[in-house]
Parts: sequence; C-alpha cells; structure tokens
Amino acid sequence: MGWIQDLVKPKARGWEEFYRNRWQHDTVIRSTHGVNCTGGCSWAVFVKDGIITWEMQQTDYPLLEPGLPPYEPRGCQRGISASWYVYSPIRVKYPYIRGVLMDFWREAKAQHPNPVDAWGAIVGDEEKRARFQRARGKGGFRRARWDEVLEIIAAACLYTAKKWGPDRVFGFSPIPAMSYLSYAGGSRFLQLFGGVNMSFYDWYA
Repeated sequence: MGWIQDLVKPKARGWEEFYRNRWQHDTVIRSTHGVNCTGGCSWAVFVKDGIITWEMQQTDYPLLEPGLPPYEPRGCQRGISASWYVYSPIRVKYPYIRGVLMDFWREAKAQHPNPVDAWGAIVGDEEKRARFQRARGKGGFRRARWDEVLEIIAAACLYTAKKWGPDRVFGFSPIPAMSYLSYAGGSRFLQLFGGVNMSFYDWYA
C-alpha cells in the first residue's frame, strides 16, 4: 500500500502551497484605478502584509430604479491588471532630468543662490540653452531629487512669467480619466498662475 500513499500525498506536491497561499489576505480595501477610463469602477483590493495580492469586483452598487438591470459587476481586464503596475520593475518611481541640464542647474545654483536667477543664467546663455535643447529625444536622463526637480520647475515658471508674462507658461494636464486629482491640481495651478492649460479631454471634465 506504500505506493498508494505516495500517489495521494507525494513529497513533490509541496508546490501546491503556493496556490493555497495565493489567496490569503489580512485586509480588504475599496479602491479604483486610473487607467484612462471614466467608469471609475469600484474594486475590493485584498492586501497581505501591506502587499496587494489580488482584486475582486465590488458587487454592492445600488439599483438605479426597479425597471433597470443591476449596474454590476463592473470592472474589466485592464482594471484587474492595474495592481501589477504597482510592483512592475519598469515603473518610474523617481524624477529624472537630462544630464546636461542637471549639470547646468547645479553649476548655476552654486553661483546664484536665487533659483530664478539660476534658471535665467541657463536660458539666457544661448550656448547652454541650445545644448540642453539639442539633448531632447536622445535619452541621457539621470535620477534627481524631488526637491531639486520641484525647484527647477518653480524657477522656470517664475522666470518665464516675469520676463514674458504668465500666459507664456503652458501645461499639459493628465486626462481626468487617468487621475482626477492630478488633472484638477495641475489645471487649478495654471488657472491661478495665469498660465494656459492644454488638454484634449477638457470637454467632459
């Protein structure tokens, strides 16, 4: 009978634990995804030790009226695979700057403590401006600090507004279907600043 026991519970079946543990979780969170879709479907996100393990469509939408079928289940393949992006090795998690511009900026900041003056020293130099503009489309990005990137953006906006006027500051917002907060934040900033908000999805926001 030893051979029967080996078939029922062989040692080689240890890999099955992976599938048993696959659906374990300690927390369920309601969320949605920014995947360029205005549906904004609600998802139950299952979390284990702070890591998203799997997701399931929410099925508690209220009925709109008795004569209409339920508005569920909502959620598509694009939405259910969105959590893979969170842990993707190719996800961009940090700001990057073209190396030539980063070098120019740090050199200018060493000479001009005022960030606006530092930016003016770069773009006011025709040779430097031409060099970092020619670098576009050629890669050469280097990881930068958040505070450094935000300072460059702020300095560039203020310099442009002071020299040419705020309406020379153009911004291209994320589409609302990707992120309502990012869209509203960027659009509101440009409105208050006096800049121009460019977006091809303004008509439904």
